[in-house]
Amino acid sequence: MKRILIIEDDRRIALNISRGLRDEGYQTDTAYEGHNGRALALSGQFDLILLDINLPGLNGYEICRNLRTEKPFLPVIILTALGEIEDKVEGLKRGADDYLVKPFDLRELSARVATCFRRADLIANPGCEEVFHLADLTMNLASKIVSRHDTLIDLTPKEFLLLEYLLRHQGRVVSKPDLAENIWGFNFDPGTNVVEVYINYLRKKIDKDFVPKLIHTRPGLGYILKEE
Repeated sequence: MKRILIIEDDRRIALNISRGLRDEGYQTDTAYEGHNGRALALSGQFDLILLDINLPGLNGYEICRNLRTEKPFLPVIILTALGEIEDKVEGLKRGADDYLVKPFDLRELSARVATCFRRADLIANPGCEEVFHLADLTMNLASKIVSRHDTLIDLTPKEFLLLEYLLRHQGRVVSKPDLAENIWGFNFDPGTNVVEVYINYLRKKIDKDFVPKLIHTRPGLGYILKEE
């Protein structure tokens, strides 16, 4: 049974979320304060974290940053009343897998949770040693090793997912809405630049110091991964 930690200082909201997820077959625990929430999240007992931003003691952005350092593959969904584009981008930059603005329908939350678990399971259990190649770029899904010209490249979990998706669709233009839905699990908002931000992160790691360049922008259309 999947175990979910809810870090939320509003006890009524936390109780409603807990009840809804338990009805879906998940096991839930709750923390109402930032420092305690971080300690529980780092304990290794949970499969997914639901994280509020405005918490007493320690805010959710800092917790998310700590989790990405200590437990890079632990899924995190931010739940908050902060609904501005800048807030969403900040949460995603800190490493959140998804972002849901309050008030939200528990059915949507359940769908987002299920999507996060599917992505996490794909990374943890690829099923076989699947290896992608493009020019001198190699990605091994089983070992999580990425390299170019025998140089190991250290990717964050989100960068890894993004590169994997581009490699699975190499030679084809992939749109921003497609990437937003499949990598972050949300409908594309033209006001956010999170896709461009992560493409830039990836370019710096796999293209900046290497030839040929592999990530190419198609203005108005999206991105394509290919050797030119």
